[in-house]
Amino acid sequence: AMASRGRRGAHAREDEQRHEDRDEQQAPAPQGPIVLPPPPPVDYGVFMQGLVQAMQTQAHTQAALQAQLEAQAQAPAPVPQEHGHGGPSIMERFKRMAPPSFKGESQPLLTESWMREIKKIFRAIRCAEEDKVSLATYMLQDGAIEVAWDEFVRLFRAKFVPEHIQDKMEQEFLTLTQGSMMVLEYEVRFAELSKHAPHIVADERRKAKKFVMGLKPSLRSRLVAFDHRTHDEALSMACRQESEMEQYLEEKKASQKRSAPPFQRQDKKKAAYQSPQHPVAASS
Repeated sequence: AMASRGRRGAHAREDEQRHEDRDEQQAPAPQGPIVLPPPPPVDYGVFMQGLVQAMQTQAHTQAALQAQLEAQAQAPAPVPQEHGHGGPSIMERFKRMAPPSFKGESQPLLTESWMREIKKIFRAIRCAEEDKVSLATYMLQDGAIEVAWDEFVRLFRAKFVPEHIQDKMEQEFLTLTQGSMMVLEYEVRFAELSKHAPHIVADERRKAKKFVMGLKPSLRSRLVAFDHRTHDEALSMACRQESEMEQYLEEKKASQKRSAPPFQRQDKKKAAYQSPQHPVAASS
């Protein structure tokens, strides 16, 4: 029994010794200021050599990039191909079909015939919907271009300007007169409102007549006897007549000032003819 207790005691002491050793190993190091080792000395010769090499490498890279960009700029631009299949563009295919041009003929048969030919070409080249407008307008010539633009403007206003606003602006145009405005001021308002009455301004003679009838009476009487073929002719004559009238009124006003006697001279003459009035004394 004593021997066994002695062995247990020996084992206990060994365990305590191992715990103490482990605690010493795991104990944190004492905290204090950390002293870093001094940096190694800088070799400025090596440093400058590396910097120069880096700058040379960057310069070579920039020069190569610049040369590549210049080569690309001098190279001919690639011809646009349709959908990247290597074939001709849709415009080239359209031109190869020799499409007829349209000059704005007002004859319905010619118009319908031209549209049939264009549609036939569209089907032959399998033209997409988004390309039809640009291809068709490419074949418009002379007056047809103006007709197409006027139609676009009409449809655009019909789509985005409310109808009651259009009616109001048209009525304002129909009742427009010069009033106290100068001719050019009247012209600006006339041009602005005339856009809402295309059925009147489409004909140049009717447009010129509407412009003349809206002038003030003193000008209208001088222009109404002339048959103005265009609105520009009526506008030009109205400006000349207005200028002549203004010059005449200025000369007349200056002439009246020269012929009228000065006010002071008139006052002296009146004083000379008038006798002084003395109060009458009452008799006793």
